[in-house]
Amino acid sequence: MRMSRLLVRTLREAPADAEVASHQLLVRAGYIRRLASGVYTYLPLGLRVLHRVERVIREELDRADCQELLLPAMHPLELWEQSGRAALFGSDALPAMTVQARGGTFVLGPTHEEVVTVTVGAEVESYRQLPLTVYQIQVKFRDEARPRFGLLRTRELVMADAYSFDVDKEAMQVSYRTVFDAYLRIFARLGLEVTPVEAASGAIGGDVNHEFMVASAVGEDHFVSCPSCGYAASVEAATKGGAPTAGAPGGGAADGEAPMVTHHTPDRPGIDDVVAFFDDRRVTAADLLKSMAVFDAQGRPTLVLLAGDREALLPAGWRLFEDDEFAAHPSLVKGYIGPAGQQQHAIRVAADFGVARPGPWIVGANRTDHHVSGAVLDRDFGVDEWGSFAEVTSGDPCPRCGEPLELVRSVEAAHTFQLGYKYSEVMPGSNFVAEDGSEAIFSMGCYGMGVSRLLAVVAEENHDERGLVWPAEVGPFDVHLAALGTGRAPEVAAAADRLYERLAVAGVEVLYDDRDVSPGVKFADADLLGIPVRMVLGAKGLARGVVEWRSRATGEERELSIDGVVEELAGS
Repeated sequence: MRMSRLLVRTLREAPADAEVASHQLLVRAGYIRRLASGVYTYLPLGLRVLHRVERVIREELDRADCQELLLPAMHPLELWEQSGRAALFGSDALPAMTVQARGGTFVLGPTHEEVVTVTVGAEVESYRQLPLTVYQIQVKFRDEARPRFGLLRTRELVMADAYSFDVDKEAMQVSYRTVFDAYLRIFARLGLEVTPVEAASGAIGGDVNHEFMVASAVGEDHFVSCPSCGYAASVEAATKGGAPTAGAPGGGAADGEAPMVTHHTPDRPGIDDVVAFFDDRRVTAADLLKSMAVFDAQGRPTLVLLAGDREALLPAGWRLFEDDEFAAHPSLVKGYIGPAGQQQHAIRVAADFGVARPGPWIVGANRTDHHVSGAVLDRDFGVDEWGSFAEVTSGDPCPRCGEPLELVRSVEAAHTFQLGYKYSEVMPGSNFVAEDGSEAIFSMGCYGMGVSRLLAVVAEENHDERGLVWPAEVGPFDVHLAALGTGRAPEVAAAADRLYERLAVAGVEVLYDDRDVSPGVKFADADLLGIPVRMVLGAKGLARGVVEWRSRATGEERELSIDGVVEELAGS
């Protein structure tokens, strides 16, 4: 491609809304342009990088015996209602991603579990056709509330999503590991260091799933990691060690310990409000207990306790009280709930492991506008169930070895799920004839990798102060060829033209800067665009029969013979 014909306009300044390096550089270098919030156009350079990433993904998934197909982006709403996910996505989110057409109401697909299940179910009749894994690379739609960081968080994205179908759970786990390993090879080829972590399933579902996290200073996600034993999990799925032993989890109350004291705290229902009330006593949020009224998975009223400086993490199926539900449980005074005496009112008390440390605590007094200080575990309140009900953070004990965990800021690059029978047991046509002649349903796995997000992740991990630094597998071209002084030296232009044509015939993909601009502009643009190799041909080099070769990543420079450069590059 001749740069004089390329649809590209480089910018010397980043747009005002670009907060992170990948967003700034992809816009400045002319790879992408914003159309609307969270919606981007891929200009020719950006599309070439996208296709390079897709090529790596296709090669590794094909190597794992996956088959590519293309599923519709518009899904009949009835499929989502049948799977139950229309309600799971919520009354606000899903309607925002629907369109009315003459054929009915359609969902603009954020993911494809329902569609692929009915598609494969209609084609597979016997266990002899299994195992089977299919994948596609397609645009997905998400009603993202807060798009930001360019391609890292968008409303429209390109995703490579795969789905495995097996005869039973054990076979599904084998397929899951096959795709899992293919993902690791993909990331290795893209030059990304990923950490697979245990994760929460969210709206997709399934018992076992993993997020593939890339440590990044600009990431909006976090995972916890144990340097001692290798345990790693997202903060939503992580648990911490330190379960209390039988007897006195909090150490009990010593004889003669100070009793609880009641304080009038008018209009102070929140943690920060209470801390401010005790501002002359050096009280922090960690000295308070959060007492959260919830219904557990069995529908029992439960009080969840955690330290006031921690964020709650409720198990699946547990939910907070609605405002109108407090009236049926008068011992739970909203804004002033405390654990004392709650079991007498048929309220279960569940506590995070962090509450097992010695008190005393400041807690709600179960009276409007009142709190108590000096509450001690096992003297003033008891706990029915211990668990991990708070998000894990740095310094918490590892659930496997007890050593301190580290919190790592990161970007999620992919997510894989062992779905089991979640979709096959509710979607039509998911049955097949098993080996013993009985009727069975698929055990499924699903696997998602954001292709367009990967473009940003790779850019975020590979840049310097001058611009992008693409790895060889990802760069839009193999070589950036710059001809210098062509306006004054037509012989240089002619020689560069011949070299460009020879490289193209040899299969080397070249961006040829044939523009009549200064060397400084050409060099600055070459650095900004970040193509792995730059070659420069000028009058002095032509006279000596050499071109200047330079690695964008390392800065290494050397001279290559014009006559031998094609063979060297084509063979590398």
